[in-house]
Amino acid sequence: MLSKKSRYQNTPHFTDPDIFPGLQTRPIGPSTGVIEHEVVEGDRLDQLAQHYYKDDRLWWRILDANPEFTCPRSVLDKTMVGRVILIPRVGE
Repeated sequence: MLSKKSRYQNTPHFTDPDIFPGLQTRPIGPSTGVIEHEVVEGDRLDQLAQHYYKDDRLWWRILDANPEFTCPRSVLDKTMVGRVILIPRVGE
């Protein structure tokens, strides 16, 4: 059961739950980056969310603003040190 505040609340279930009982891909709404953050070694999405939003649970907003990354871990991979990621507003 999903919380009423869950970002997955309106995500459709797969049509045949006997085959795969789960949710389909969550649609990503607008998430325009407004701050450029240069990645440094040791950065973590939850820490960046805490710094910019004062809520470490909003790390997914940063991931949504950088759609070229499909995996949260790859956003702050060691190869990203010195590169810029976008930080969006807390909500749009």
